[in-house]
Amino acid sequence: MARAVMGGLGLPQPRETAPEPDRLAIAEAESAEVDDAAPQLRLGLGPRTATAVLIQQQGNRRMWRAPGGVVVATDGPRVVATSGLPTLITATRFDGPDPLDNPVELLGRSAEARRLVDLSGAGRDPASMRFGLAFDCRLRAARTEEAGVVLVEERCRVPGLSSVVNSFWADEASGRVTHAEQWVGTGLPRMVLVFP
Repeated sequence: MARAVMGGLGLPQPRETAPEPDRLAIAEAESAEVDDAAPQLRLGLGPRTATAVLIQQQGNRRMWRAPGGVVVATDGPRVVATSGLPTLITATRFDGPDPLDNPVELLGRSAEARRLVDLSGAGRDPASMRFGLAFDCRLRAARTEEAGVVLVEERCRVPGLSSVVNSFWADEASGRVTHAEQWVGTGLPRMVLVFP
């Protein structure tokens, strides 16, 4: 009825937008076709898993692309930007050094960290954008039952959001993070990452 009235008044018809494709489902289905020779990052979000291939690297910053248009940017083991998900991390800015740069140094002590994060909905509608969300975090590390593995737990307070908890597992000998579970946006489960 509203369409007929609007059309009769010469007003433009409202556009019906197609639903956003489930890019992680596409990535999961097409991950078998990924080039095995390239460095790969395993991703999981809820029940979906995919393989992302390294497409760009500049120092510790890396950009990984999975089939279907899912892209994850990492700085060391930390997710700093995403694309192709229902909520996008569009930018992350650190206020000082990241204690996660050396996870083994966190054993027996805690550290504070602050970063600002910008978010957007997948359609990049200005109403869905949030800029400068302040993540005030405390990181603590402990040895796990698995020999040589350290677990770093990061708990963050974010005004306007429920608390955020990230987990990072590191090899104690090298200090390299091998596995992580991280917050990647409002309304999404934590993303599981297995690093090459």
